[in-house]
Amino acid sequence: MKLTILGSGTSQGIPVVACECAVCRSTDTRDKRLRCSAMLEINGQNIVMDAGPDFRYQMLRAGVKDLRAILLTHAHKDHIGGLDDVRAFNWVKQGAVDVYADVRTKEAVYKDYSYAFGENKYPGVPEIDLHEVGEEPFYIDDIEFIPIQVMHYKLPVLGYRTGNFAYITDASAIPETSMRKLAGVEYLVINALRKEEHLSHFTLAQALEVTNVLGVKHAWLTHIGHQMGLASEVSGELPPHVSLAYDTLQVEI
Repeated sequence: MKLTILGSGTSQGIPVVACECAVCRSTDTRDKRLRCSAMLEINGQNIVMDAGPDFRYQMLRAGVKDLRAILLTHAHKDHIGGLDDVRAFNWVKQGAVDVYADVRTKEAVYKDYSYAFGENKYPGVPEIDLHEVGEEPFYIDDIEFIPIQVMHYKLPVLGYRTGNFAYITDASAIPETSMRKLAGVEYLVINALRKEEHLSHFTLAQALEVTNVLGVKHAWLTHIGHQMGLASEVSGELPPHVSLAYDTLQVEI
């Protein structure tokens, strides 16, 4: 299984165009972050977690030729705002792209992309086969995925586990039942917005605590705000089993 970090950033914080901080002016490519997304290549199939507004460029940058499915974590625009651009993969597949989401996110997709689901669709609209997932495991072909419910302040959000890997973003708390579902995970991508407290996202310290409780072999921090600091400096503060994710990072796990 190969993990590709498509985007490790966030819409949170000051827009780059208005910011003069060291991170926004950094020439280190690790500090140039598109909105949060990742891709797993399993048995030759590409499965993407979230399709935010940067989805099209992320697919082009990663050289993705075909797409098996998209797993959505929640309905916020920075995670579903790029679904219209599945059109290119519709052409490649000559059919719809499978998209998996919980009931709240499914309803938001129907609302935001109503033109893709009407009875008399305009030619060329995105073709999406939308599947609702709950708390039970589900399969994409022969690949098992386990939904992991976490809390984004008061909003339930889905993470996903497959095998010894789990992906969690936009979490501020993980219920005990979900921690049990994560038991035995060896590789983890988890959000860490910044060092200071935040209402709806893990801080650096909180994300590190999760990695310690789970005893993972390695974790990558994602959904990183520019308030976190320069990648070159923050990386030196992390324990050996934790790294900052960065756009285009690829790892065999």
